[in-house]
Order: sequence, then structure tokens, then C-alpha cells
Amino acid sequence: MRSAKIVAWIGLLAMTVGLVNGFVNGDFLADGRALLENPWGIMSLIDLYVGFALFSIWIVYREKTMWKIIVWVVTMMIFGFLTGCIYVLKALYESKGDWTVVFQGIDRSVNNGKS
Repeated sequence: MRSAKIVAWIGLLAMTVGLVNGFVNGDFLADGRALLENPWGIMSLIDLYVGFALFSIWIVYREKTMWKIIVWVVTMMIFGFLTGCIYVLKALYESKGDWTVVFQGIDRSVNNGKS
């Protein structure tokens, strides 16, 4: 559990630094245009958004209220794995060391234990 938290915190830090660097030193529209003119840039975006969609399936599975699902999935699509790192940290900290809670959420892991 500790290793997962360390990896998630490092990922969050790296994503934050990378995003700040991109916004400070880059030109979002010009760089985006260059990315979309490159076939491998397009492939990278497809790969990225497939990952966002798959990760979002996990979010939808874990969360029980529609407004939370919408907020998490929309922020995932906008901020990418910065949101993913925050969500993983949320899941790890609320689990209190139980990997079943990390993957399934509190309500589902409790219900599975009562079956």
C-alpha cells in the first residue's frame, strides 16, 4: 500500500510540474496543432484517451453517486492522469489498507463481504 501511495504521489508531482511547464513555456494552440499534424501525435492522443476511458470505467464502478461520477470523469478527460493520480490517492487513503476497498470502493467491498 505504501509503495502505491509513493508512486501515486510521484505521478501527481510529475504531472503537476509537467502541466505547469507546458502552460508557462508552451503555446497550447500551436503545439496542439503540430501534434495533430503528426500521425504519431494523433496515435498518442488516441492511446491517451483510450486510457482515460478505461480508467473512467473504474471510477464509474467505484463511485455510487451520479454527480461524483460526472465530476471525476469530466476532470479525467480534461486534466488526464493528474486527475487519475488524485483519484488513486483518494482510493488508497480511504481504503485504510484494504486492497478490496481500493479497487471496489467502500460500499461494494462491504456488500461483497456480506454475500
